[in-house]
Formats: sequence, C-alpha cells, structure tokens
Amino acid sequence: MPYLGPDMTTRLSAMFYTVEVGDTKFTILKRYQNLKPIGSGAQGIVCGYRRHIFGDTELCIPERYVDVVPRGVGAQGIVCVFDRTILNVSLHLCCSAAYDTVTAQNVAIKKLSRPFQNVTHAKRAYREFKLMKLVNHKNVSSLILFRFRKQNRFVDLRFVVLQIIGLLNAFTPQRSLDEFQDVYLVMELMDANLCQVIQMDLDHERMSYLLYQMLCGIKHLHSAGIIHRDLKPSNIVVKSDCTLKILDFGLARTAGTTFMMTPYVVTRYYRAPEVILGMGYKENVDIWSVGCIMGEMIRGGVLFPGTDHIDQWNKIIEQLGTPAQEFMQRLQPTVRNYVENRPRYPGYPFERLFPDVLFPSDSSEHNRLKASQARDLLSRMLVIDPERRISVDEALLHNYINVWYDEGEVNAPAPGPYDHSVDEREHTVDQWKELIYQEVMEYETSHNPAAVAQSSESAGSR
Repeated sequence: MPYLGPDMTTRLSAMFYTVEVGDTKFTILKRYQNLKPIGSGAQGIVCGYRRHIFGDTELCIPERYVDVVPRGVGAQGIVCVFDRTILNVSLHLCCSAAYDTVTAQNVAIKKLSRPFQNVTHAKRAYREFKLMKLVNHKNVSSLILFRFRKQNRFVDLRFVVLQIIGLLNAFTPQRSLDEFQDVYLVMELMDANLCQVIQMDLDHERMSYLLYQMLCGIKHLHSAGIIHRDLKPSNIVVKSDCTLKILDFGLARTAGTTFMMTPYVVTRYYRAPEVILGMGYKENVDIWSVGCIMGEMIRGGVLFPGTDHIDQWNKIIEQLGTPAQEFMQRLQPTVRNYVENRPRYPGYPFERLFPDVLFPSDSSEHNRLKASQARDLLSRMLVIDPERRISVDEALLHNYINVWYDEGEVNAPAPGPYDHSVDEREHTVDQWKELIYQEVMEYETSHNPAAVAQSSESAGSR
C-alpha cells in the first residue's frame, strides 16, 4: 500500500473512533454513532444498522437514515422515506419528508425486491444498479446551474438539475458474498409521481416545461446509447417547483436496431406499435411513450387502455388509423397477415382526439395557439410508423417545447457509454449475485475508501 504521508495519516486517524461490541473491536468513521449489533454470522456481526418491518418486508438500514416510513411497493422493490422536521417546519410537502443525518437532505431508499430469485430478477438488479451509477456522473446528476426565468414565467429563480434521478448512495448490510442477499439504493426524494400530477389542471407553461425536462432526460440516456423502454407516469417524479426526473432503469438497455428485442418490456398502455408487433426498435420507441404520457396529461386518462397486446393494437388503430402498406411490409409474415386482416380504420383528426375543451379554459388567442401547438407535437409523437415518428432532438426544437431550450441542459456532457458485454452474456443466478456484490463493494470503495480499507483489515484479522 503506498505511503500516505504524515498529514494524510493524521487526518484519517481523526476521522475514526474505536468501539468494542462483545468480543469484536470496530474502527468506525465518526459520522456513524450509537452503534449496536443487529445480527451475527460466520463472517461476523453487523453494526450501525436498524431493522424495520413493514408488513412482510424487512429493511436493514444504516442508522444515519432516521424515521423510516414506507412510500410504496413496485415491481422492482419497496421504496421508503425518512422524516425529519426542523424548527417544526416539514421539509417535504406531500408526505413524511426524507432525511439523511449525514448529508442533511431528503432521500428515498429503494430495496430491490428478491434480486436473486431467478436469472431475470438478478439481471435486472445488475442492470439497474450499473445504469444508475452511469447517469450519476459528476457532470450529470451533480450538475447544478442557476437560471433566471423571466417574471412572466411560473418560476423566477431556481436550481436546474439534469433530469435523471440521482443515485446518492448504495449499500448492503451483508459483509460477505455468502451472506449477500439485499441491495439498497438511496435516491433523491421527490414530492409526487406524474400519476398524481396528471389529475391536476396544468396550464401550457407547466405542461410544456414538464415535457421539456422529460425530453432532456431521455436525450441524455440516448447519448449513452441507453433506451429506457419503460417510460410511464409512475416512473416520472416531480417536485412542487415543477422539477421533473426520470427513474427506474430496471428494463433499460443499450440501443440496437439490427436484432429483435423482447416485446414485453413496457407497461402495456405505453408500448409503441413496433414493440407490440415484435419488430426491432430504436431510440424513438421512448418518444411514443412520451406522446402517450402527454396525451394522458391532456385527457386526464390513459389513451390506449388495452387489456392485452392484441387489444392494445386495436385501441391504437381505432384512434390513429390503420398504418400504410409501407409499414405493413416490414412486419413478420404471420404478424402482417393478422394486421392486414383486421378492419381498416381511417382514424380521427387530432382536433377531435384532443379538442380545445381539454386544454386550459382561458379562451385567449395565446391559449388557442398553444393548444394548436400541443396537438401538432402529439401528432408527430403518436405516429405508428417509427420511421416517420419525430426524434428527441426534433421534439426539443418544436414550438411547444423550445421556449425552454437551453443548450447546457439539452446537450449536457454525455455519460460514458454503457458496457453491455456483461449483461448480454448468459449467467447463472450465483454469477449475477457475485457481479452485483462486486459492484456494490466497488461503489462503497469509491465513495468511502477509508471505511472499506478498515473493513478489509478487520476481515483479515479474523
């Protein structure tokens, strides 16, 4: 190990203290206080964690996170928040506020649900963690700029953060590969997801600003060759200041157009036609999802509520019309035979699908113009043929969106390319488990190398 020098050694010594628990001695960073054992095993005991039980879910969380409250359960895991009130003023508006006693900020913690139940779960857990690390580059989620908005806008002065949810921390309470079973991700806490916002009456400024941020986040993912593939209102979160971020990368993967990809990747209502019909797809598959979300924000309800993938296709063509023969020719023969034998639908004009009555009630010329622009953007996003569908760059330049255009936000430094060579190979559950364990340990090493060095020293002395 290279010599750190007397000054560095002195500074490192000042960061730690020693505590004995039973017959075990720990050298602990001073940020972690009130240590107590919560369990033991062949590899030793775990200190500095608390157990929390919510229904049939058990969480084992560092003591730095206080006042644990369950936030929700999804396909990929349970999300909890942490509440802290200062001077009797809640730091969070919609529910119990999240608070990290070390960084003094609101957080949410996600425990991945049964990450090693099978190969699919393990692969998703690996991919989600890798992608969250990737988009959490210091020039990405840590990029904070000040922007002045004109006074006729709904925001005057605010922080601007790149619109990808940031990974603040990651940990596991298990200290060996044999014991390893839980993965926890610490993220920024937002006030609500878009499902709740959709129920509100949004004016054009707020709606276009939310869409602008959505597109910025998607463009940033695409710049790393990543297609999200699972965009939906519940995967988009917002704060009361209209800040929007994208989350949940469990189904994201690298872009590719030369091979077939599984059609069962996106929540049904937001699936693009090329996904439903088993075609290959590219980046603008995410644009279809944005169009569905935008339409839902305007209507207040799901645009294409199919009961299965066949009904989903029928719901789409009933409203948008049967696609041209040029599109049909690119389908697989069996799929083309089914599609061509369906009744032909002319579709409806977007003025009928999204009439003025669905937009803000102000009848001013400004709002009529904005409604027309919104419909035009929708008509370019909700195009069945992906070859004719608008791209992310084109959407960002559209009149309904470009009022917010900022070069630093739209073309922020791209994250490094995602290395998909590992997750494209076949692995057993145990192999995925080892890969994930290595990733978590590497994360802890890079974010707290002194503590990990101490942990390794303790392991070597046993």
